[in-house]
Amino acid sequence: MHDQMARIKSHIESHQHMAGALLPLLHAIQDDLGYIPEECYGNIAKALNLSVAEVHGVVSFYHHFRTHPPGKHVLQVCRAESCQAMGCNALESHVKSTLGIDYHETTSDGSITLEPVYCLGNCACSPAIMLDDEIYGRVSPQQVEQLLANARRAS
Repeated sequence: MHDQMARIKSHIESHQHMAGALLPLLHAIQDDLGYIPEECYGNIAKALNLSVAEVHGVVSFYHHFRTHPPGKHVLQVCRAESCQAMGCNALESHVKSTLGIDYHETTSDGSITLEPVYCLGNCACSPAIMLDDEIYGRVSPQQVEQLLANARRAS
């Protein structure tokens, strides 16, 4: 935890003098740690002359930001209109049932975090998902299961 707070402090120091620093700072922290610990909101608020409520409001407003550590792998299911038209609702139901979790949750073994995303820019190949940093199009429930099995084996 001490190392984590030192890393957060370093990000704060490198961003605090930027105009509009909050979003770039939050992205830097999440890119480094995988999430934004609620314990650091006070430090961020003080450095940027904001209230803790303002920091919390921004973190909670944007679905991209996490307040808890993610699993080893992050699966994002696209929820945009094109993917909905091509069956992402059935895909997401299958994934939730298979993993036994809902959006913004992590499997009990810590291997998979499930998140919604609102457009991966792969509309021509709907429905689309992103597993870690790789986008996959025209995916079926069975293909997602295989991708998750491969990811778990590789961990």
